[in-house]
This record gives sequence, C-alpha cells and structure tokens, in this order.
Amino acid sequence: MKEINLYSDGSSLGNPGPGGWGTILEYKGKEKEFCGGEYNTTNNKMELVGVIEGLKALKEPCIVNVISDSTYVVKAINEWLEGWIKNNWKTASKKPVKNVELWQEYIKVSKPHKINAFWVKGHAGHEHNERCDILAREFAENLKIKGEKI
Repeated sequence: MKEINLYSDGSSLGNPGPGGWGTILEYKGKEKEFCGGEYNTTNNKMELVGVIEGLKALKEPCIVNVISDSTYVVKAINEWLEGWIKNNWKTASKKPVKNVELWQEYIKVSKPHKINAFWVKGHAGHEHNERCDILAREFAENLKIKGEKI
C-alpha cells in the first residue's frame, strides 16, 4: 500500500464568510496541489473539505497521513468520530455535531484508506502547512473580491 502525506489547511474571511481550502498530496517527494472554496462558509468546514478533496483525488487505497493545523479535524478523526457515530451524531454532551454531512462524506471517501491524523502548529514555519495556508487564503480572498463585484 502506498503511503501518502496529505497536508491541508482552511481559511475563512469572516466566520461565516468567503472561504478557501488548500491541500497538498505528497508521495515519494512528488507533490500535487489542490484548492477550492465557497462564498459563505466557516473555517472548520474549509479545514474538513480540504481533507475530503485530498482523499477524493487518490486513485487507490493508501496509507494516508493527514497533517493539519486544525485541532477540530485531527481530534475528530483520532478521538471523536467513532463516538459521534455511536451517539447518532451527538457529542458526548448530547449537542448536535456540526458539519454532519461533511463528516459523512469524509467517512465515505476515507473508507478505502488507512488514515493517520497529525496536528502541526499553524503559522509556525511548517513548509507544507504554510503553503496550504497560502492556497486557502488566496482562494478565499479571490472569492471575496468576486463577491464584492457582483
């Protein structure tokens, strides 16, 4: 099974507001960049969409190391997701889980893979995280400019 590093970051100008995500897939030193966004979204949604879109780009089952500065994404993958499912998409404190549709999509696209999620400190000089941040922020800024012209 191939081992892939999936670096991802999300950005939102306002929360909600125009948002973007940036993702880099790395395999044996080769990298592929992806980005996208939405006009009215949140930072957490963009963080998660970046991971989902990176997983969708994979053509075969892989070991995937998800590397993100999003505590929300990393803790959900490593700690919370299983409990949310068992509790019918409720948190341990019985509150509804946010972004359920996106988490259900994550489950679907992650199923063929072995996922390992790792947190890195954002804006701390991590090369790939910094690049993902630039991709996400630029996409969000372009959406904001386009939105202002409409």
